[in-house]
Amino acid sequence: MLKVIFYLKTEQADKNGEFSIFARITYNTKRITLSTGKAISKERWAYTNNLRNVLKLEKEKVLKNYLDLYRLNVEKKFNKLFNLDSEVSLDLLKAELSGKAEIKTKQITIIEIMQKHNKHFKKMVLAGERSSASFQKYERASNLLSVFIKKHYGNDDMVIEDISSAFVFSLEEYLKYESSYKGQIGIKNNSVVKYMKMYKTACNYCFRMDLIQKNPFNIYNGKLNVTDAIFLSQQELNKITDKPIFIERLQKVRDIFLFCCYTGYAPVDAISLTKANLSEDNNGNLWIMANRTKTTIRENVPVLPPALAIINKYKNKQTFLLPQISNQKMNAYLKEIADICDIDKHLTWYVSRHTFGTTVTLGNGVRLEHVSSMMGHTNIKQTQHYAKVLDVNVMDDMNKLKDKFQ
Repeated sequence: MLKVIFYLKTEQADKNGEFSIFARITYNTKRITLSTGKAISKERWAYTNNLRNVLKLEKEKVLKNYLDLYRLNVEKKFNKLFNLDSEVSLDLLKAELSGKAEIKTKQITIIEIMQKHNKHFKKMVLAGERSSASFQKYERASNLLSVFIKKHYGNDDMVIEDISSAFVFSLEEYLKYESSYKGQIGIKNNSVVKYMKMYKTACNYCFRMDLIQKNPFNIYNGKLNVTDAIFLSQQELNKITDKPIFIERLQKVRDIFLFCCYTGYAPVDAISLTKANLSEDNNGNLWIMANRTKTTIRENVPVLPPALAIINKYKNKQTFLLPQISNQKMNAYLKEIADICDIDKHLTWYVSRHTFGTTVTLGNGVRLEHVSSMMGHTNIKQTQHYAKVLDVNVMDDMNKLKDKFQ
């Protein structure tokens, strides 16, 4: 950790009876000292508590401002060296501050930018602030970028200053029509847009860290194609609830799916809930309170009777509220349930979240802003995508209009 402390060198006063102010710079147990070129009397230095107290003399205010700027300059030059090598040489820092050396700025590459961002992102995953699935997507984005550069430019990497708008849009074209993954050529528009936004996010991170001067991906303006989210109607939800199922693994999958239908929790969040996430309010109502892994936004949901029945079913049987299962197995078994229940829809775990936002909440008259809050959305536009206007709501409104005309 870098420390900068100012002190008086009291061996010899100048002709005005003042003593020189020096800066002591410490990093990793090593230390250097530099003259700031400023001086002050020993009495005023002590009286103002090394200029830390509220200052009244204009001269001392100016001096304090100078030392603050001096400290900022030390930190800026240190950070510049640190970005080149974390083992910063204080002798090199001293030479730079004295004007005897110039830091040669290393040209950072786009792959290095992705690596630095992903290293930071992994720390957030370990702290529980972001999901491991999101981290894997960033790693995949980095791999796709490497393959693109190798194929189109014949290099392993590219300096960020050499990335032009032509590079950005060539990358988009490559992802859409040429990239290969598990035997499939090309990536659909929405996934491409998300990958491009990942590159932009990584560059923004390095821009904030003062590693790059501009973000070449700011020029990208790709849009997501808004598609209707798949959700279950009340009749389909009843089919799954009432269907006799005798296979234990499918019973568990059905319970987990229905729990998410009645709480709106995304798979990664639902599977992580424990008794600690249950809270009872002053009126005796039970709530589930948790932060979304994807956005860290608070997602508080009252426990509906169907969800409570599932919680009670697995109570004290495991650490978590629900049985543990992978997303891959869950989706595979849901296909079986869809066949058993004669539901002609592509049933996935995430359909449960869409069902909560439509059939369970909006379809029963819950206000859109309340649905948005329960689903942990950052803005109501996200909720409008999930909470589709159902035919039953349209018919209710039209019946009111019919009454007026009659």
